[in-house]
Amino acid sequence: MTARAPPTVLVIMGVSGSGKTTVGKALAKRLGWTFQEGDDFHPPANIAKMKAGIPLDDADRAPWLAKVQAWISDQLAEGESGVIACSALKRTYRDALVDGRDNVILVYLSGSKALIASRLKSRRGHFMPPALLDSQLAALEAPEPLEKPIMDAIDQPIPAQIEAILHALAERLGAPMT
Repeated sequence: MTARAPPTVLVIMGVSGSGKTTVGKALAKRLGWTFQEGDDFHPPANIAKMKAGIPLDDADRAPWLAKVQAWISDQLAEGESGVIACSALKRTYRDALVDGRDNVILVYLSGSKALIASRLKSRRGHFMPPALLDSQLAALEAPEPLEKPIMDAIDQPIPAQIEAILHALAERLGAPMT
């Protein structure tokens, strides 16, 4: 008999264009977990600001991060696992989202500026303009080993990324992941 993992939430993090939604949806589907797009929690003022090419500051992000954190807490309180796409650029943001819980796991999608910029330029229908990539990279504090992130390089095909993440997750949880 294999061990069953406790309810877990994966926070798929990285700058805009790193593939958080694509990877997050694929992981959630593969695992049979709920997926949540963190951008859905942005208030209209934040979206308008980003559409206008104005970077968000900590004050802009605070209510959004509170909603993301509430979603994570609700999932776990309900005994449900889930996956949420959330940039979580700064350590203080991630500390608030993880909140000392071992079953909230960061998955950091990282790649070159050139690759991410090319993705942003080809993306259609998203409020985040490519011009804000520099501000996101400037704000990004890459996760440190103490945060125990699952690291994922975005320069590989999505199926390979999913397999690598699932392998790391299985090792972390001590349970096979489908």
